Amino acid sequence: MNSYQNMLLNDGNIAESDYLACSGINENHDEYFGAVAPPIIQTSLFVQKNYQQYCDDMRHEAQRYIYSRGLNPTVSMVETKLALLEGGEEARCFASGMGAISAVMVGLLNSGDHILLVNQIYGPAIELVKNLAKKYHIEYDIISNGDINIIEQKIKLNTRMIYAESPGTMTMQIVDLQAIAQLATRYGIITAIDNTWPTPLFQKPLSLGFDIVIHSCTKYLAGHSDVLAGVVITRRELMSIIRDFSHQLLGAVLSPFSAWLLLRGIRTLPIRMATHQHNAINVIEWLATRDEVENIRHPLCATDKEKEIIRRQMCGFSGLFSFELKGAGFEEVKCFIDACRIFKPGCSWGGYESLIISPNRGYNQSALDDAEIPRGLIRLSLGQENAALLIADLERAFDSLRTKP
Repeated sequence: MNSYQNMLLNDGNIAESDYLACSGINENHDEYFGAVAPPIIQTSLFVQKNYQQYCDDMRHEAQRYIYSRGLNPTVSMVETKLALLEGGEEARCFASGMGAISAVMVGLLNSGDHILLVNQIYGPAIELVKNLAKKYHIEYDIISNGDINIIEQKIKLNTRMIYAESPGTMTMQIVDLQAIAQLATRYGIITAIDNTWPTPLFQKPLSLGFDIVIHSCTKYLAGHSDVLAGVVITRRELMSIIRDFSHQLLGAVLSPFSAWLLLRGIRTLPIRMATHQHNAINVIEWLATRDEVENIRHPLCATDKEKEIIRRQMCGFSGLFSFELKGAGFEEVKCFIDACRIFKPGCSWGGYESLIISPNRGYNQSALDDAEIPRGLIRLSLGQENAALLIADLERAFDSLRTKP
């Protein structure tokens, strides 16, 4: 057995209930003539039988199909499925992952509030907070790790939200979600997390005490690199605020066709995540034997302290991780990436295809040094290809470094 298999909590490690939720156990096929693939309700509005019905529906606008900026049956179907997977009361979909992140921050933060960003947060989310700070006087602090003592020290009287990401999608650092949730509860602070990396199959933050879960559905949930989508999942009390302001008035809603593509992707989520995990185990074990590699950053290679946290809050792993090319600078990074044939340079991740990037773009060396990010850091998103093919492609890239002029 592969030595990294020991990190898995059980054989298979995807819950039966999640398999059933993805496959459509909660769907009423009678509503669409028994079709296993539901129709796309591609409409901007819905007409009523008479004016009294229209008036009644407008009075209960949040629960009725009136205008697709509010509710749409195709979008509602995927929202129900995502709420079920995360164990949340309600879900609302958005036109992108950043649409979902923006909805939470803009909807729940007020002028003068303070937000704590914990762990290696997605770059555009940080930029959003910085812009909110300038325009709307939101205060913020960034904590680059999950040290619970440091988090508590940074809490202020006006701290409204703790926003986390675990694992971080470049450095793969793990934070103790339950400890953060318990701390936030003591201080009456809202907790939100980007749960895109593990997906609902491998980590369920709401069950650990978090208030809000966000996904970029563009990535693993949709899984085919053909749709932009995001989702917010939380309890009804918070969702009513997010829905009425961020969803309805800002209007970054998901289209019915994009919702249908997302629904199609979720059908195969368990089998795809099993393949991503299998590839990660095999590729990482091989990389660990390479002299050119140091500091592989993936939960499979976590510290003993992190492993204890992982066992409490995760039951599996995805295929996004990073490693350092020993002693490499921009030229070596470029040579390595360009030598790959299966791995392609691409900014996103979580699709069927394998991708490779580095934070080192040649023109940002000092910024990397300031952020303590190694210049030789490489990030891989392992796709659905055979692990042996991926390993052979990386071996070709290592060979290119030896023959580099």
